[in-house]
Amino acid sequence: MTTESSNKTPSYTITCRMNHEAAALERLCQVVRIRGFRIEKMAVETSGGVLDIALTVQGTRPLTMLQSQLKKLHTVAEVILTTPVPAPATSRTA
Repeated sequence: MTTESSNKTPSYTITCRMNHEAAALERLCQVVRIRGFRIEKMAVETSGGVLDIALTVQGTRPLTMLQSQLKKLHTVAEVILTTPVPAPATSRTA
């Protein structure tokens, strides 16, 4: 894999709050991977049994699809897209 191709892949930032539970982070990472994204950066803070996670992900698939899949995890309380998602260039019809 070259860094040239990864520079062209869009990056997005997601903030996720989830209950601290065994393997919770592993499940979150697995969903990100299975949905076709790659984690560039991850910062995790723990407070009172809750994980606050800031993720920067790369991928060409719809980010809203990743957001909805993360919300389905039983430990996830909130998922916020902190990077605006650009409108698709092909969304207009003549």
